[in-house]
Amino acid sequence: VGGGNAGEIASRTTVSEMANYITKNPIENATNKYAIVNYFQDSIDQINKKIFEMARRYEQNKGMATTLALLYAKGGMAYIGNVGDSRVYLYRDNELVQLTEDHTYVNTLVKAGILTEEQAECHNKKNVITKAVGADTTVEPDFFQVNIMKDDVFILCTDGLYDEVSKEEMVEILNLDLSMSETCDKLIELANDNGGNDNITVISLKATEEDSNEQ
Repeated sequence: VGGGNAGEIASRTTVSEMANYITKNPIENATNKYAIVNYFQDSIDQINKKIFEMARRYEQNKGMATTLALLYAKGGMAYIGNVGDSRVYLYRDNELVQLTEDHTYVNTLVKAGILTEEQAECHNKKNVITKAVGADTTVEPDFFQVNIMKDDVFILCTDGLYDEVSKEEMVEILNLDLSMSETCDKLIELANDNGGNDNITVISLKATEEDSNEQ
């Protein structure tokens, strides 16, 4: 989380701890959507507790926290979770759709009808988040699921990308039908060309026919 202490430590710890959790607790044992949600809720709870404790114990880490976006594909379904304002997008049939919901102050105002989406884009508090991993003793992620179709492309990214690159610009790059690594490179390059005012993280995943038919 930008503006706080040791955000990079919180982010790095979240990734490594998630990997450790999956290694110690085989995800294959989660055999239905409820078990999968519970699996990731438990992992995030444990990670949140660790980061919150690290922030409490060490003065240099005080207030550290991180956003989180995750995606797990199984049985022709994509299971998605998020905390904060990192996003997951789905690109399908030349259309880009945001699957996650930002946990931000301005998005709360948009949902309440106080701000329009256009007003939110230029609001001076648009980057103030209302949820983050490690920010409090507990955290409540959002979870979503969507059917996977062949050639679906999922984009997981931080606000360093979407604050600089519009959806229309993202679609232009996705329409080039590049490899996923080339797609990420192009998106990051454009974000930097457009200002590059924040760290940029992008992951692109393209579904195969096997992914869409997996049982």
